[in-house]
Amino acid sequence: MVRWHDDDSFWATFGPYMFTPDRWAVAPQEVDLVVERLGLDPGAHVLDLSCGPGRHSLELARRGFRVTGVDRTERFLAQARQTAEEEGLDIEFVHADMREFRRPEAFDSVINLFTSFGYFEDRADDRRVIENLHASLRPSGRLLIEMMGKERLARIFRERDWHPIEGGFFLEERKLSQAWSWIETRWILVRDGEVTEFTISHRLYSAAELAHLLEECGFEEIEAYGGLSGRPYDHEAERLAVVARKPG
Repeated sequence: MVRWHDDDSFWATFGPYMFTPDRWAVAPQEVDLVVERLGLDPGAHVLDLSCGPGRHSLELARRGFRVTGVDRTERFLAQARQTAEEEGLDIEFVHADMREFRRPEAFDSVINLFTSFGYFEDRADDRRVIENLHASLRPSGRLLIEMMGKERLARIFRERDWHPIEGGFFLEERKLSQAWSWIETRWILVRDGEVTEFTISHRLYSAAELAHLLEECGFEEIEAYGGLSGRPYDHEAERLAVVARKPG
């Protein structure tokens, strides 16, 4: 059985609704905050893991950083490569599964944004990804993971939502399981009289749970924030952003 995240038809169908013009428009501000959170030095080599169509990879490269973007979806990588070529940006884009990609001590920093972690049913796969990132960072290199935290989701949880789109609407139906550690969501797209449906699922992490995993995999100086802005991770947090450092 092909899992949703390995199904190219899922990304082809829902990619346009995930990477909207509005999301592209805020990428420069997000990169401002990434640079601040990580304290990136000019020319640093950054790994953008799960780079998608390159929203952040492209913006980082525009600012003179060396960038390697990794994703498992070739259609996104093709889009990112085309944009980089049109703009004359030198970016390495790699087609790979995050469970397999490892390049020892190659990067100064790693970013993993937009809830792109925790897709795998086996917890050991999540650990494997973090171990790969730890190995791929140079000594004293820093990691930034940004996602929807479990605490935030608990505060705003709704079983169902719908959103109007051009020519139709988009519905979401959510179901929690495994003692609040797993969420399944039916994404239903109704457009121009056609209905397309996928069920996506991923592991939910609290700040403490994610920090514990990072610590077990060798990271230190682990800090949790309520978003890329660096605000406190408290009852008003909108996202979870965790920064950690590899010893060195």
